[in-house]
Amino acid sequence: MRFRPCIDIHNGKIKQIVGGSLLDQGDFATENFVSEKDGTFYGKLYKDNHLNGGHIIMLNARDSQYYEEDKVQALKALKAFEGGLQIGGGITDENAKEFIEAGASHVIVTSFVFAGGKIHYDRLDSLKEQVGKDHLVLDLSCRKKDDKYYITTDRWQKFTDEELTVELLHKLESWCDEYLIHGVDVEGKAQGIDQELVKLLAQYDGNKVTYAGGVKNFDDLELLKDYGNDKIDVTIGSALDLFGGDMEFAKVLEYCN
Repeated sequence: MRFRPCIDIHNGKIKQIVGGSLLDQGDFATENFVSEKDGTFYGKLYKDNHLNGGHIIMLNARDSQYYEEDKVQALKALKAFEGGLQIGGGITDENAKEFIEAGASHVIVTSFVFAGGKIHYDRLDSLKEQVGKDHLVLDLSCRKKDDKYYITTDRWQKFTDEELTVELLHKLESWCDEYLIHGVDVEGKAQGIDQELVKLLAQYDGNKVTYAGGVKNFDDLELLKDYGNDKIDVTIGSALDLFGGDMEFAKVLEYCN
């Protein structure tokens, strides 16, 4: 289990939010922490600690007045850790290559592929043609409905018709290098991981999977390592001391390594 760091950007600031609170209207989100540091600081920090494979998420919609400000911070981080970070938020087949050329190791995509609630395989083909399978991460972040997990789009605001299953993970793996999966119902709350979701992900054996959502302490990391059979990587946001939490960055690195 590797630690995958994150840089979440909203309204031009690096911050931690409650994932389920995001609204495009008014560019609103419930904030847990707003950093005074910029993308360069976090990119350099992660590079200095050899934390390849972390992700940058631009949380504003592409038509938001803040999207370009998000992008400025994202590009700073990519420049500081060239080839070491992945980036998502408003990625399409038209701009994916731009971010790879700016230093991202991978682009992370959800809404473009799952537009209208369904998988668009032609868009997967186009993304694969633009950047290659080895540079594509599918974000299959999900919320629970009727005791099943459904992939969500548009900054986790809309349910798709696609249920997250082991079969779907296998079906999509030929288009991408990794999966990033936020447990949206617990994202940003630091009240514990979504254990049922982690158990589901542990049944899959294929592309690399990174889980994010709800980690509050080292007991949660132990649960994730146990339930995930030590093969699911982890992201920690609000609980990390870098973002105002109690979990010490250095101790997290020591634990995961």
